[in-house]
Amino acid sequence: MSTLHAASVPEPGTSPRTRWAAVAVSEVFAPALLAIALGLAVAWHAAGDLSRGLGWGALMVLFTGVIPYGFVLLGVRRGKWANHHIPDRAQRPAALLFGLASVLVGLGVLVALGAPRELVALAVAMLVGLSIALAVTFVWKISIHVAVAFGAVVILALVFGPWLYVTATVAVAVAWSRLVLRAHTAAQVIGGALVGAFVAGAVFIVLTR
Repeated sequence: MSTLHAASVPEPGTSPRTRWAAVAVSEVFAPALLAIALGLAVAWHAAGDLSRGLGWGALMVLFTGVIPYGFVLLGVRRGKWANHHIPDRAQRPAALLFGLASVLVGLGVLVALGAPRELVALAVAMLVGLSIALAVTFVWKISIHVAVAFGAVVILALVFGPWLYVTATVAVAVAWSRLVLRAHTAAQVIGGALVGAFVAGAVFIVLTR
């Protein structure tokens, strides 16, 4: 199945160029990829050393990005899900539960190995965010793309400084892409933004201050 088709059906009258742009944004800033990038960035900052940061980062993204995403791709390959975005809300809990379990195991490993506080806080924020997303998903198709994007913006700003709130432009672009592709309603996109931003911010602040 092509990436263009898999992303969803665009708004009627959407030009091919706009459609491709929306697909590209959804793919480049997919939740798993954002989780990997965020984990590496926070690990580097928390460790204060590139080599140590890469080590902690690799461990972090293994459980928060690589393993969950691999599970989803395997499910797609076996025909369990239509594509890696899992457009059918009823099918999402299984993937979210697996992701939750993977992050929980990763958190345990990080704590056991004495990982930096910021990295542990990020793992807990992801765990809480996934738990809320899972609960909501049973009744409503909240946008995971948007939740992760806005959560990443807040975490980056808290770790590296307020100037990184400029990355909110990327999160807004992600929200735009999900609307253009009709993967979510405006309410589902806004809900994802609120959950992602407030949960990530609250948990991270509590655990690092």
